Amino acid sequence: MCDKYEPSKTLSILKSKCPQCQSGKMFNYPFYDLKRFMEMDSHCKVCNLKYEIEPGFFWGAMYVSYALTVGLMLVLGGSIFWLSHGKASFWGYIIPIVSSLILSSPLTFRYARVLMLYIFSPVRFNPDLAKK
Repeated sequence: MCDKYEPSKTLSILKSKCPQCQSGKMFNYPFYDLKRFMEMDSHCKVCNLKYEIEPGFFWGAMYVSYALTVGLMLVLGGSIFWLSHGKASFWGYIIPIVSSLILSSPLTFRYARVLMLYIFSPVRFNPDLAKK
């Protein structure tokens, strides 16, 4: 039987938790606070991990954000096509897709940074640093 606390990596990503301790919050405010949704601590409050591994690390999050956005556009476009049986007009695609992209941009911004840290950084979960 395992006596160490091992949180779910997927749940930690969805909750935007620190990749090292998986208990510290990465962002200070909720995504729907449109004035401050981008504010992020420089270090984890639980394990003191510096989030920006190297200068300009989060520039790579633009590519992750691009992939998330393209995926969302493809799913929405396919759904509109399927629901309208291929008879939607040009604006029938543009208006819902662009509105969805604008509304989801705070989430896309956040999850691009979170995924960048979890997938492309050398930081791994350390159960000794996790808050129980």
